[in-house]
Amino acid sequence: MNLRFYKLDSMTYKIALISDSHSYIDHTTINYLQNVDEIWHAGDIGSLKIMNQLPKDKNIRAVFGNIDDSEIQSIYPEWLDFEVEGVKVLMTHIGGKPPRYAKGVKQKIKELGAQVFVCGHSHICKVEFDQALKCLYMNPGAIGQHGFHQMRTMLLFEIESGKIQNLRVVELGRRGQLENMGIKKAT
Repeated sequence: MNLRFYKLDSMTYKIALISDSHSYIDHTTINYLQNVDEIWHAGDIGSLKIMNQLPKDKNIRAVFGNIDDSEIQSIYPEWLDFEVEGVKVLMTHIGGKPPRYAKGVKQKIKELGAQVFVCGHSHICKVEFDQALKCLYMNPGAIGQHGFHQMRTMLLFEIESGKIQNLRVVELGRRGQLENMGIKKAT
């Protein structure tokens, strides 16, 4: 018997990063979520009905936000740290932004050696490499209708061999303009 061993190449993971749904998700957002391996939700889910509308065959990682009720808080943590294809990720809802993070965030990033820090809350889409912490800051903005943001946004990217690549901001439409194909607001 002749056995051969092959080294498997690293896998590319397609990630959708969303936040601040505030009980709203539309068909456009769901269509983007169909084409990824993992969905990360950075809090302010609003209703568990939103999570139930996400594609069932995806790995979902989520944290609760400041508007989320006790039911959501019993299912999702305030902080989540995990690793995907060699990239250490730390996620919470209220995180501030470089260099003015929320209290305790810098320390957690340092303690965990996080290479990516994900948060929501501000409704402002922002991606920035924090040189001082050697950490990529990612806030996808908001997919929901509530808030002061003008454009609803999310982030799509890939992780392969310990690197973030093919990052793009997806504009989902202006806040306050409900989708023509039918409203997907959970109540």
